[in-house]
Amino acid sequence: MEREAMEFDVVIVGGGPSGLSAAIRLKQLAAEAGRDLEVCLIEKGSEVGAHILSGAVLEPRTLNELIPDWKERGAPLDTPVTADKFMFLTESGSFRLPTPPQMNNHGNYIISLGNFCRWLGEQAEALGVEIYPGFAAAEVLYAEDGSVKGIATGDMGIAADGSQKDGYMPGMELHARYPLFAEGVRGHLGKQLIEKFKLDEGRDP
Repeated sequence: MEREAMEFDVVIVGGGPSGLSAAIRLKQLAAEAGRDLEVCLIEKGSEVGAHILSGAVLEPRTLNELIPDWKERGAPLDTPVTADKFMFLTESGSFRLPTPPQMNNHGNYIISLGNFCRWLGEQAEALGVEIYPGFAAAEVLYAEDGSVKGIATGDMGIAADGSQKDGYMPGMELHARYPLFAEGVRGHLGKQLIEKFKLDEGRDP
């Protein structure tokens, strides 16, 4: 059974803050230029925000640039940081140390990253981004010239021994003029791309 293929201008792998922000900014730039840009984002979690770390401290400068009216839009930034403590922990107690300037969180917010990603997903969809949660990118697809032309989602209905069950469905191919990988630092496709194109040569992790 052959895989079906869908064509987009941009396919983004990963529904975290980076992937969602990229999708939003691309649609904003397209609207400013009066162009129609088809942007698709896939997320392996059952919903956007379901597969990300829970807590975080958010420095809102980039959000101010991306969505200046985020407060009016109900962004889930409800808990401003009111104090910083930098502690040295010992076996039986702790000592307070001066807070390094780069760890000063004045003006930042304590957030649920899952809720924040869900809100970013809503903003992206309102701009026309197609978001497909519950689909993991399983394979990088290459054009004849060796360039990346898209990804394929995983096959469904595979038994533990690798055989096809009755409800077998092949994955979808998502082709794009520009595939963007925002899987995070341990993304399995990212690791493949780093190895294939030697992206880490001469670079210090």
